[in-house]
Amino acid sequence: MKIAIVGHGKMGRLVERVAASRGHSVVARFDHTNNEHAAGLTKANLNDAEVAIEFSTPEALLDNLYRLIELDVPMVVGTTGWYSHLPEVSRLLAERNGALVYGANFSIGMHLFLRLAREAGRLFARYSEYDPFLVEHHHKFKKDEPSGTALVITRLLGESYGDQTPVPVSIRAGHAPGTHEIGFDSEADTIRLIHTARSREGFAAGAVLAAEMILTRRGCFEFSELLFGQEEER
Repeated sequence: MKIAIVGHGKMGRLVERVAASRGHSVVARFDHTNNEHAAGLTKANLNDAEVAIEFSTPEALLDNLYRLIELDVPMVVGTTGWYSHLPEVSRLLAERNGALVYGANFSIGMHLFLRLAREAGRLFARYSEYDPFLVEHHHKFKKDEPSGTALVITRLLGESYGDQTPVPVSIRAGHAPGTHEIGFDSEADTIRLIHTARSREGFAAGAVLAAEMILTRRGCFEFSELLFGQEEER
């Protein structure tokens, strides 16, 4: 594939390295120096890119997204903090026959963890003696709090817990790529499920996989829909 990277920071550079290892080429790179308010996203500057991978900021994302839809470039969106705009974006994609895959987290291991979280919530909610909790820890530079992934976990637990769904506890300290812990505590025992990211490479590899998968599709997809297909509906 020919890839444009929109948001060429730490994640963008890692995506470029992973993409090269999978035989793809990065033909355009954009950051705040050449793409203020999405002004750099032109047909000429995109250099015939077949897909864009977006890891910028919540403030820049929507401008980038609308411009890429206008230019009919399929995209992978790893930026979080914009999901309140998802209905409007989905409508625009449907009108323009565009293609987008988004995710709070592109780690394949995390998506398997999310399926465990949903099932654990379903099982433990039957027993009132167990109180659920959710803790997430990320590096001190992460801007959104709680993390987008923690909000997804909250939604999944909410399917079983309703008004008793735990509020995520967020820690912003050090340089940790990301840890999410779901727990169920009773007087007798404690059960914990923990996902710890050792590096950001798993996120980058998932984003490149998502780009490979969205290239031949049209519509708006959450990453798990592409990973698990019809299984996700059950």
